[in-house]
Amino acid sequence: MTIAGSDSGGGAGIEADLATFLHLRVFGTVAITAVTAQNSLGVHEVFDVPTEIIRAQMRAVLTDFTVGAVKTGMLSRRETISEVAEGIKAHRITKLVVDPVMVAQSGDPLMFGAALDALKCELLPLALIVTPNVPEAEKLSDMKITSMQEMKEAAKIIAELGPRGVLIKGGHLEGPKVTDLFYYEGKFSVLEQDRIDTNDHHGTGCTLSAAIAAELAAGTGVFEAVKRAHDYTRLAIEHRFKGGKGYGCVGHVFDIEWLKPAN
Repeated sequence: MTIAGSDSGGGAGIEADLATFLHLRVFGTVAITAVTAQNSLGVHEVFDVPTEIIRAQMRAVLTDFTVGAVKTGMLSRRETISEVAEGIKAHRITKLVVDPVMVAQSGDPLMFGAALDALKCELLPLALIVTPNVPEAEKLSDMKITSMQEMKEAAKIIAELGPRGVLIKGGHLEGPKVTDLFYYEGKFSVLEQDRIDTNDHHGTGCTLSAAIAAELAAGTGVFEAVKRAHDYTRLAIEHRFKGGKGYGCVGHVFDIEWLKPAN
């Protein structure tokens, strides 16, 4: 299940999550938290779904479907985060992946007011894995990150907020490689790929977190789920799609090695 905002441009949010779920062969359900008027050039309007409708969506799905994992995306208000956290607790969700969406690729803010404090205090303690990029990790840890050592320090600080796993995405740091850091139950793992020189990667964070949730729902172990999601996101960037006049988005049409039938 994805609990997130809708991207009318189709590149991120609920739309990217469902595309990822389908591609990884799990059935996706949703609770929409916000409706954005968005395209490849930016976010033009945001309508936050009332909390009672978010609650009703979660209840409708989680009292009927067997949901193997949940991911969250755009949760722009404190009230929204509090409602989602209450629903996660009420329905005893243990495989929760939190993508702490704060800013769109265009630079438009997607989190407002006291939402950051609510994220840290109410939702992260419920998370199995949180997946911040470097700017998001800086806000969650209240420290500057410019190196791998600082990524490790930040991961430890974020883990103290409650999540069992912290995946810091290193794409914002400079260098020929993109290095992600996964901190899980006291151990560090590094995931590294050659950098793809492109700005057409709208939806990367949504796709990564959705892929982790999909793999967890399918019964994949935690580290392998993160590794597969990392590889999947790399392929999605390689197969990116440019449909508008601004940023292109990641693609979801390609073969996946670990889903090929055995010979």
